[in-house]
Amino acid sequence: MRTIEAQPKLVEQVTKAILEEISGGRLRPGTRIIQEQIAKELGVSRQPIQQALLLLRNQGILQDAPGRGLLVAPLDLTYVRNMYDMRAVIEGLACRRAAELNAKTAKSKGPALIRAGRKAVANNDVPAMVAADMAFHAFIYELSENPLIAPTMETHWTSTQRVMGEVLMRDEQPRNIWDQHDTMLQAISTGDGETAEALGRRHISEAADFMIQRLREVNGAGASQSDEVAATSRA
Repeated sequence: MRTIEAQPKLVEQVTKAILEEISGGRLRPGTRIIQEQIAKELGVSRQPIQQALLLLRNQGILQDAPGRGLLVAPLDLTYVRNMYDMRAVIEGLACRRAAELNAKTAKSKGPALIRAGRKAVANNDVPAMVAADMAFHAFIYELSENPLIAPTMETHWTSTQRVMGEVLMRDEQPRNIWDQHDTMLQAISTGDGETAEALGRRHISEAADFMIQRLREVNGAGASQSDEVAATSRA
């Protein structure tokens, strides 16, 4: 873990650092969280650690350990499916509004984000791939000029970041989503809101199918029966 300097948003930084450890596979499901160790590695006091851990517990990333303390929670496939269903609707809206309001900005600034994403995939750099994906979608939220989208998506992105890390670490040839991102950007850049919305929704729905299939392969018999029912109902 990297050392973090004291800043007003210290708890947010600590939360991000812990989540990166989880999504990067260094803190696996079932791993007990040791506050003293995290505080030492990040170079901060225990108070922001405790606040960050509480936030992650409330988001379902961590859960109570037997006896006392916290541990990294296993991924719940039913929750993952529901989360992606929510994302599909909101992402579609963001893409439509971005196209309607800021096509020129998308055209001028978007290609750099596409290049960064392709570079991360070419380097097989999982943290960079996750960061590039988040940056691209955050860019669309900004272009939508809807101030409710980014805060609404924040909790979903916490779980998405973990899902992406879990899957990407296990894929020898990570799925390249940047052709889809490029197509979405082209629709936004030309001001085609209807197409942009459809592409945004499809992108997230396909990501959900891919991620859940990979997680099911990893979990094997651990996939819940409720998730099987949910998946069947979508077929």
